[in-house]
Amino acid sequence: MAHSKNRATDGKITYPPGVKEISDKISKEEMVRRLKMVVKTFMDMDQDSEEEKELYLNLALHLASDFFLKHPDKDVRLLVACCLADIFRIYAPEAPYTSPDKLKDIFMFITRQLKGLEDTKSAQFNRYFYLLENIAWVKSYNICFELEDSNEIFTQLYRTLFQVINNGHNQKVHMHMVDLMSSIVCEGDSVSQELLDTVLVNLVPAHKNLNKQAYDLAKALLKRTAQAIEPYITNFFNQVLMLGKTSVSDLSEHVFDLILELYNIDSHLLLSVLPQLEFKLKSNDNDERLQVVKLLAKMFGAKDSELASQNKPLWQCYLGRFNDIHVPVRLECVKFASHCLMNHPDLAKDLTEYLKVRSHDPEEAIRHDVIVSIVTASKKDLSLVNDHLLNFVRERTLDKRWRVRKEAMMGLAQIYKKYALQAEAGKEAAKQISWIKDKLLHIYYQNSIDDRALNEMWKCQNMLRHHVKDLLDLIKQPKSDSYNKAVFSKVMVITRNLPDPGKTQDFVKKLAQVLEEDEKVRKQLETLVSPSCSCKQAEVCVKEITKKLGSPKQPSNPFLEMVKFLLERIAPVHIDTESISALIKQVNKSIEGTADDEDEGVPTEQAIRAGLELLKVLSFTHPVSFHSAETFESLLGCLKMDDEKVAEAALQIFKNTGSKLEESFPHIKSVLLTVLQHKAKKGPPRQAKYAIHCIHAMFSNRDTHFAQIFEPLHKSLDTDNMEQLITPLTTLGHLAMLAPEQFAAPLKSLVANFIVKDLLMNDRIPGKKTTKLWVPDDEVSPETLAKIQGLKLMVRWLLGVKNNQSKSGNSTLRMLTAILSSDGDLTEQGKMGKPDMSRLRLAAGCAILRLAQEPCYHEIITLEQYQLCALVINDECYQVRQAFAQKLHKGLCRLRLPLEYLAVFTLCAKDPVKERRAHARQCLVKNINLRREYLKQHAAVSEKLISLLPEYVVPYAIHLLVHDPDYVKVQDIEQLKDIKEALWFVLEILMAKNENNSHAFIRKMVENIKQTKDGQCPDDPKINEKLYTVCDVAMNIVISKSTTYSLESPKDPVLPARYFTQPDKNFSNTKNYLPPEMKSFFTPGKPKAANVLGAVNKPLSATGKLQTKLSRMETISNASSNSNPSSPGRSKGRLESADVDHSENEDILMKSPSETEKPSRGRKRGAAANQDDKGQESKPKRGRKKAANTSTDDAEDQWGEDSSMAEATMETEDEQNSPPKRGRRGRPPKSAASKDEMPSKGRRGRRKTAPPADEENEEEQEEEEDDEDDAGSENMEVKPKGRRGRKPRGEADTASDSVESTPQKRRGRPPKSQTAARKASGGRSRAAANQEEESEEEMGIAQQSEDEEDEAMDSSPKVRRKVGRRDRR
Repeated sequence: MAHSKNRATDGKITYPPGVKEISDKISKEEMVRRLKMVVKTFMDMDQDSEEEKELYLNLALHLASDFFLKHPDKDVRLLVACCLADIFRIYAPEAPYTSPDKLKDIFMFITRQLKGLEDTKSAQFNRYFYLLENIAWVKSYNICFELEDSNEIFTQLYRTLFQVINNGHNQKVHMHMVDLMSSIVCEGDSVSQELLDTVLVNLVPAHKNLNKQAYDLAKALLKRTAQAIEPYITNFFNQVLMLGKTSVSDLSEHVFDLILELYNIDSHLLLSVLPQLEFKLKSNDNDERLQVVKLLAKMFGAKDSELASQNKPLWQCYLGRFNDIHVPVRLECVKFASHCLMNHPDLAKDLTEYLKVRSHDPEEAIRHDVIVSIVTASKKDLSLVNDHLLNFVRERTLDKRWRVRKEAMMGLAQIYKKYALQAEAGKEAAKQISWIKDKLLHIYYQNSIDDRALNEMWKCQNMLRHHVKDLLDLIKQPKSDSYNKAVFSKVMVITRNLPDPGKTQDFVKKLAQVLEEDEKVRKQLETLVSPSCSCKQAEVCVKEITKKLGSPKQPSNPFLEMVKFLLERIAPVHIDTESISALIKQVNKSIEGTADDEDEGVPTEQAIRAGLELLKVLSFTHPVSFHSAETFESLLGCLKMDDEKVAEAALQIFKNTGSKLEESFPHIKSVLLTVLQHKAKKGPPRQAKYAIHCIHAMFSNRDTHFAQIFEPLHKSLDTDNMEQLITPLTTLGHLAMLAPEQFAAPLKSLVANFIVKDLLMNDRIPGKKTTKLWVPDDEVSPETLAKIQGLKLMVRWLLGVKNNQSKSGNSTLRMLTAILSSDGDLTEQGKMGKPDMSRLRLAAGCAILRLAQEPCYHEIITLEQYQLCALVINDECYQVRQAFAQKLHKGLCRLRLPLEYLAVFTLCAKDPVKERRAHARQCLVKNINLRREYLKQHAAVSEKLISLLPEYVVPYAIHLLVHDPDYVKVQDIEQLKDIKEALWFVLEILMAKNENNSHAFIRKMVENIKQTKDGQCPDDPKINEKLYTVCDVAMNIVISKSTTYSLESPKDPVLPARYFTQPDKNFSNTKNYLPPEMKSFFTPGKPKAANVLGAVNKPLSATGKLQTKLSRMETISNASSNSNPSSPGRSKGRLESADVDHSENEDILMKSPSETEKPSRGRKRGAAANQDDKGQESKPKRGRKKAANTSTDDAEDQWGEDSSMAEATMETEDEQNSPPKRGRRGRPPKSAASKDEMPSKGRRGRRKTAPPADEENEEEQEEEEDDEDDAGSENMEVKPKGRRGRKPRGEADTASDSVESTPQKRRGRPPKSQTAARKASGGRSRAAANQEEESEEEMGIAQQSEDEEDEAMDSSPKVRRKVGRRDRR
């Protein structure tokens, strides 16, 4: 080589034979031609050619000059690079270039030429490949190890290769690249972080998805160099994970993604990293733990992963995270379980205990995902899950949350379908899960209506079957524009009853088209939806239809899958005449005592009831299946049983199924008619009702049968025996509703002379003197029950007549409002007991709601009557408030009650019982959502927008609050705060979604109201000032809670003409009526989203029934959990779990007076003494005169009552502006003694209700409605020992026994003299009082002793409060 160097110093360049000098003086084409010859020469040389190596040394040096390295032509550069690569090969291991800078320039030059590999279709690609192959084979880049800039060279090389690799390259290109890069890692002294980053960045998911070939290249490189590169990878993770040096690399934020990828590539790369993850699993940072858990879930759950067996400490540490305090961490662990069970069945034993604990997790989402994980694994292979895991799913069918219960039931059903019905895993598997069927069927008997899975399933099946039948009927009609619209409309209805309506809509359209064209499919479908279709026929039809629509060429057919799903939903797969007959036989066995009910742990009586309840549901959904003599004869036997519930169910079944009994089974008809007539005359009230409806539904000559019942009952009415009066009144009431014209004359006389004059206007038997406001049904006096039936008879008669031509509707409404005005004691003789008065108030309020559902009567209900009816929701008796709210909700859900009645729920904002507030809020949420959904689905009803759009409830709410009897002083801060809370109660839900810019619409509506006057009292300046003040409260709420209120309103609101006058165009009301102090009470912030599941999560279907104590307890206790952050339970002023630990979930034991009452009594005495000194100077009389006050007089004009009663009602009182004392709404003083009484603590009753019997359809619900109010033992449960709350309005208790109702919270302000007295005696502030009231609800109020209570009442005056009525003595 020394000789070579001497030759090189001569400077003379020797070119291969035939090659002339290569310089800048020749053309590019000539240069390329000559370089190709040089390339050929170098290519043919090998390392042993010493003479040639010496000969061409100067040429080698010449080719490395800047002239060539920086030449502008890419072909020249490529040929030079190939020459240089061969030169490194030929002169190896020594290179002819000694300058480090020159070497760097040469290798950077070669790297740049490698970019040409990117275009695989280039004419020069083979030369680029040769270049790559050469330098990879020779490992030319290893020369750079000694250079200072080696890292820069290697990094650039790596980047270039990762950039150019693409799917056009073959395996050889890939292999040479790996060879080239791996030699640098394996033979070098170190791997810099920059070089490591260049490799690892290709594993980051974002880069991986962009260039899959680069990912594969990096993966191959890491596998090849695993041993050499592992220390550098370990160092990188140690720096980031343990030392927290995130600045060492730009990839620091992707460490967990990289760990997963590296583990999947080669687990040996992470031998020293995995222990660091164990440390990170115990980090105090929630997010960091979550990231590690997500990472390890993928690592442990991967199909071929052996991590759990190889690293048991890490596995055990990971299992510990199932009990992590952070909810998302636990959730992630549970989600991982399904992958682990499916890919690693050997780990099921380890997971079982942890999943058991999580199946009882307080978080709904976690319990839900435990089920999903187990069911997912089960559906893949039943052997993957053990019996313990399936039992966890079984337990969750009784979960407190409907979402969890539904998932558990659906999961079990899918498992049963796969392994039992389709027998995919053999007989053993089918046997293992045979219990599922019984479990799911037994769920029908759960108390919560949501759980009545069979009930709901059959209802939905029946409804969808009718829709499909309607579609088939439409398709038979001749085509026209109206035909196309009707078909499209029916297609949309069917679509809404299928999952994912957006996707299935086109499929249902396609099915409709197939039915038009294919008569065979149409006939099969007609058979399937016919009422007489048996289960065997259904199976054949389904097979034929799917066979016709399926295609062997298209194994995956979404259209066919949708059709199969539809057929599954409408086919009678398990109910037909045969199965009904079998059920009837089973019931008969129980009746005869031959069934083995007792052996199965079910009492015989309960088995009979349960069987008939099941048959009752089926009678609605499958009536034709009951048409057999055997079935009807068995039901006839049930009618003769002593058990009232059994007879009631049998009557309902007859009503639903007996339409053709008269012609098909005449021998049964004659026997049945006799039984029905007897039941109607002398049976229990509910059976009498059902008997009348049976006759109406089943017999053609019903008029004759009705007359045979009406006449003797009408003549035998006698008020001397009240107990014998209840059934006749019930029967006559339903006859009046079903045949009002047939008995028009006698009914009017009956109502006027008997019901009103003899029954309602007389108190014959004095009621029991008790402080209780509610008692069970069996303790209610027969006279009161008879009066309730009398009221219902009047209402049913009006509902049957459906017109007000005789003005009977006006008179009845005045009678009903008179009952409300007099607190239920219409005669005001003081004979009635408080529980009886509560019953009559409830009956009157519910009666008005029933009449309001009929348009002809809604029109005649005056605003005063509407407002008085609304105040029932603030009744002092808890059970009255509860039952009235349910009736209100039921009417609104059916869209029968006008929208203004939705505003009544705003009055619940100050209900003292949190459960009632939460229930009212839930009712609002459901009704608002229901109306919005209805408007979406019925675009054509836009002309009825004012009666359906939920935002239109705002004017009604404003008007109702303006006339709220608690709103007395216009500018009073405390009263305005109450108004604000009531408005926010409804606005919070309305503003949760700003649909169609509704915030601006509400603002515009409130602005428009300010330009009008009150429609009820247009000339009363005080009322109008109240109206504008309440509008300002509403406006401030909207402004403080919305950022879009100032936008243009989507439409101009229309205000209800009865409630507001027409706006005066010359009047512009821009004045702010709120006192300045109110500004601080409007806190900015977005409204919380409303969730129908709510704080108390009661099933509020159309029936509005509540859950039992146990299910409510479970539900409420979870209300504040993180699983439902937007639920009412977590919003302001709503129910929280701590608040109901006692009041909702367990019976409250009475506290001794000494525990909490002493300070209160001390203050009370002070107040009393002070009041005595002031001489009772400010006893207020109760405010406005209302139309209701003349109700008794008007009733007399219509019905001919005694004038003395009217005179008693017509006593007047002066209007007082001084604020009344807080008492219960509508409670007038009953004696002069009330002047000397001081309000004492009332008592709050038990809040528990049991669910009433479920109704099977809307018509049935309407029939049941009348009887639910007086079915107290079913609807209300009385607590033997209630806890004390605030004294109900106007109630002067002198006894210390507990009261079964919860009084309404006091509203308004006390008289000034009392306020002063309280201040003088150290009285508490309103805030303190509110706080104390909250604590009372949480803990219960101590009971005051009888002596101290009497002392407190005797020592101070008591001011009573009433709603727009006159004082009476």
